[in-house]
Amino acid sequence: MSDIAIRDDRAAGRLEAYSGDEVVGHIEYFVLESPGRALVPVHTIVEPAHEGKGIAGSLARELYAMSAREGVPVAPLCPYVVKWAARHPEEAPAADPELLSAAKAWLAAHPGRF
Repeated sequence: MSDIAIRDDRAAGRLEAYSGDEVVGHIEYFVLESPGRALVPVHTIVEPAHEGKGIAGSLARELYAMSAREGVPVAPLCPYVVKWAARHPEEAPAADPELLSAAKAWLAAHPGRF
């Protein structure tokens, strides 16, 4: 996994894992603004040829590290990130139920976004 670089494309709402110039995986997310600011991961995708290499976990870890650096919580809707967070509570603080509810409402109001 040492050849994987992770980059945040905030404008596109994608945290991307690169192997050289190739995107080998990503987390699609949005930034919730109300009732409070939060990063909301919706999907985690790893290209089939790169599955089983720890890329999804590295993306989830970086998402939580990014949230810590920015002082913004994560409100995960992505099933993979939810499971990863449950396995790594020391790195992934539990999400505020109010933020999760607001994130679900935002997603329902923007059905074509993801």
